[in-house]
Amino acid sequence: MSKKNTKIKIASVELKNPVMTASGTFGSGREYSDFVDLNRLGAIVVKGVADKPWKGNPSPRIAEVYGGMINSVGLQNPGVEHFIKEDIPFLRQFDTKIIVNVCGHSVEEYINVVKRLRGEDIDLIELNISCPNVSEGGMAFGTDKNMVNMVVGEVKKYADKPLIVKLSPNVTDITEIAKAAVDGGADALSLINTLSAMKIDIYRRKPVLERKIGGMSGPAIKPIAVRMVYQVCKCVDVPVIGMGGISNSEDAIEFIMAGATGVSIGTANFNNPYVTMEVIDGIEEYMDKYDIQDLSSIRGIID
Repeated sequence: MSKKNTKIKIASVELKNPVMTASGTFGSGREYSDFVDLNRLGAIVVKGVADKPWKGNPSPRIAEVYGGMINSVGLQNPGVEHFIKEDIPFLRQFDTKIIVNVCGHSVEEYINVVKRLRGEDIDLIELNISCPNVSEGGMAFGTDKNMVNMVVGEVKKYADKPLIVKLSPNVTDITEIAKAAVDGGADALSLINTLSAMKIDIYRRKPVLERKIGGMSGPAIKPIAVRMVYQVCKCVDVPVIGMGGISNSEDAIEFIMAGATGVSIGTANFNNPYVTMEVIDGIEEYMDKYDIQDLSSIRGIID
C-alpha cells in the first residue's frame, strides 16, 4: 500500500500533516512533551506573545459550562524576549513547525512583537485580532472590517514570515472580516477564536468570572466554527486553519471537508492530553479505510 499524503502548505511553509495546536492551550509544548511526541505535530502554535510581559486578568478566570469552558485568562504571557530566549531553543529540538501567536493592545504593540521576531528561527506568525484595542475603548480589532484591513496591512509591512490572521467569531458577517484581512495582506486565516459568553452563579448572585464575560470554547461551538470556516473558504483564496471544538479525528475531517487546509486543537488538550496524537492517527486510519491517497482530495468537497 502506498503511503498516504497528509502534507499541507500554509503559504510557503510545508507541514507534514494538518494537525496543530491552538494558541493558549498548549503553552510552548513543554507541559505536553511527556504525553505526546511533538515531532509528529504539523505545527505548534504557541501561547500569545506580547511585546512585554502581561500578567493577565484577575481570577476566577475559568468556568466550566455545558459542552466546553469559558475563559478570561487575558493572554497572560512572559513577553517576546522570554519567548525568544527560552521557547524557540526548546521547540527547535523537535521536527515540527513553529507558529507564533502575536497579541497586543494597539497596532504599535503588534508591530513591536513582529519587528522583534524578524530574523528569529520561527516559521509563521499568527496575528490575534481578537485583542481589545485600548485606543478605541476596548473594542476588539477583529470586529470592524476597516480596522482589520488597517491593522493587518500595518503589521504585514514588518513581518518577514507568512502572516496568518486569526478571526473573531463575534461579528455579524465573518466573510466581510475575512476579505478585509486578505485585502490587508493576510497569507492565511485561522478561525474561530472564542465566542463571547457568560455564566452566573445563582447562589452567590454574581458572575462566575471576575471580568463577568469571557470567551467560550469546546465541543459546543464546533457547528458554528464549521459553518464559519465553510463560508470563509468559499469567499477567499488563501489557506484556512479551522478550529473550534475539535475533540477527535471525525471533527477534524469535518473541518477539512468544509474547506480547511489545517486544523488546530485547543480545549480538548485540557481533558485529553493525547488528543493531538489521536487525531493524527484517526485521519490516517480514515484515509486507509476509504482509500484516500491525498488529503487534498477531500478538502472543500462540500459545495
